[in-house]
Amino acid sequence: MCLILCFVQLLVTASSSQKPSDSVLTSLLAPMSKVIQEVQSFREKNRSSPVFNHLSAVSESVPALGWVAMAPKPGPYVKEMQDAAMFYTNRVLKDYKEKDKMHVEWVSTYVSIWTELQAYIKQHHTTGLSWSKTVSHILVCSGPVASGGAPSGGAPAPPPPGPPPPPMNLDKSSSGDSGAASHNALFASINKGADITKGLKHVSDDQKTHKNPTLKVQGGPLPSGPKPFAARPTAAASPARTLPPVLELDGKKWKVENQEGAHGLVISDTELKQVVYAFKCNNSTLQVKGKINSIILDNCKKLGLVFDDVVGIVEVINCKDVKVQVMGKVPTISINKTDGCHVYLNKDSLSCEIISAKSSEMNVLVPNKDGEYTEIPVPEQFKTVWDGSKLVTTATEIAG
Repeated sequence: MCLILCFVQLLVTASSSQKPSDSVLTSLLAPMSKVIQEVQSFREKNRSSPVFNHLSAVSESVPALGWVAMAPKPGPYVKEMQDAAMFYTNRVLKDYKEKDKMHVEWVSTYVSIWTELQAYIKQHHTTGLSWSKTVSHILVCSGPVASGGAPSGGAPAPPPPGPPPPPMNLDKSSSGDSGAASHNALFASINKGADITKGLKHVSDDQKTHKNPTLKVQGGPLPSGPKPFAARPTAAASPARTLPPVLELDGKKWKVENQEGAHGLVISDTELKQVVYAFKCNNSTLQVKGKINSIILDNCKKLGLVFDDVVGIVEVINCKDVKVQVMGKVPTISINKTDGCHVYLNKDSLSCEIISAKSSEMNVLVPNKDGEYTEIPVPEQFKTVWDGSKLVTTATEIAG
């Protein structure tokens, strides 16, 4: 709710004010940026939650609200953030499709929020956040403008103390049309014009940038970059880099976390029901001996993984420059949102299915009769044509 208040307040301010100086705009964006970071931090603190995939979908897509600083293409930016959440929403659908329709409805409702936001942006803010051209005054945004909001100048409310239930109650109506209508009504209400500015305060002439040019040079330019709200301040990022390394068995899960330059990590006492989860391991090598259920590499860089047998799936998510070597058998290897992944198969694992999405620089190495490996790139470019009855997609030839 705090995030929605910050977002709506910014739109209200823009609808009744001329575009402010960079320093003032930075202060307007700061509360929303802070809450977005709290949402993402909340997800990281609840990795064991039964609704972790729900939390991840929200965490990956919530920076879409940063479109207000993404001129001249805010709509495509929202689409990019929506696509980033699809990996996790697809997981929710896979887990609950046959078990609980409430979760399936939540996915549909949540995704529709970003779809409708893109339509709203296209209609009212095509090339960036639209500021008023007729109102001659500048409004000061010092806190959420809503009844029951935070006091002026106060910090946004902290995130809830525990993992939320699946947020299906966002739209209790079973009708998709009524849900869409409610979202459209929200966006339409934002553009009421001058009437919506009641309750905002005016400032004196000495605080108006168009009457006092010196205010425009009090702050530096806004930070540039494709995802200003996704960036973490240096102070906030430091604790993550100093977290102690972890290599332990927690129930049925082997947790391998925060390993830096750790070569020779070995998990040997394994059972079929166990899984391995490697998170934020960089410049390290990990060997998993025996037969295990599944392995997940998440947010790892320059990690080498060697394993014997996996009966389920090996997943590589949000990684960069990783190498995976199969010594035994594995039915499926999934590569998502990863830049640089080399998969070494052996003669017993040549039937493995490799599924990739939103990834680049993927190569599969297969053994020859002489024991050497042949490197084959995984296609990243595809061609789709209509054959008269359906779409047919084929991989294009890779040059060179």
